[in-house]
Amino acid sequence: MATDTLVACAIAGRIAERHGLFCLPPITISCSHEHEGYPGTVSIGAGTLIAMIGDIRASLSRSGIDRLVMVNGHGGNYVLSNIAQEANVTGRKVALFPGRDDIAKAREDAGMATCASEDMHGGEWETSILLHTHPDAVGDGRADADHEATARPYLHLLGMKGYTESGVIGRPSLGSAEKGRAAVESLTESFACLLGLLRE
Repeated sequence: MATDTLVACAIAGRIAERHGLFCLPPITISCSHEHEGYPGTVSIGAGTLIAMIGDIRASLSRSGIDRLVMVNGHGGNYVLSNIAQEANVTGRKVALFPGRDDIAKAREDAGMATCASEDMHGGEWETSILLHTHPDAVGDGRADADHEATARPYLHLLGMKGYTESGVIGRPSLGSAEKGRAAVESLTESFACLLGLLRE
């Protein structure tokens, strides 16, 4: 239930440590409507997430902080891109990390066998980062949990349940702590460029 939060916090924490930044507590419930087919899924609407980020930015601004990086661990939070785009109309104020290129480079640097499109949920990427940062959160059944659903043309209509019974789309069997360590390190390095642009 906490995978996306744990992954995002691992990345954000390492970035904050390396680059000397403040790290806010996570928003642990977000736009997860594509997972509604699985009991226990809790979501908030896109408008609610927009309002929450807006309130956080306003609060930070009152403390003299006018820059924010949103470290996202959940692919369903599409609205975060819109938040960043709108905020940056009047200057560089809000960044979204990691981007597709950052993740692709981190996968390559970590020697992962899968790409993001085929390893969408609970696969090599997430399993590796959890094995590196929270090994107790990884279940014993991952060796037999691989599930392929590369083509998902109706994901927004059918949700995840239309493509996987278990919730896995990817290859958790390939995950390793070493790959997770290398991926987080790669993202930490990639972030430096974004931070430089945000500070200009």
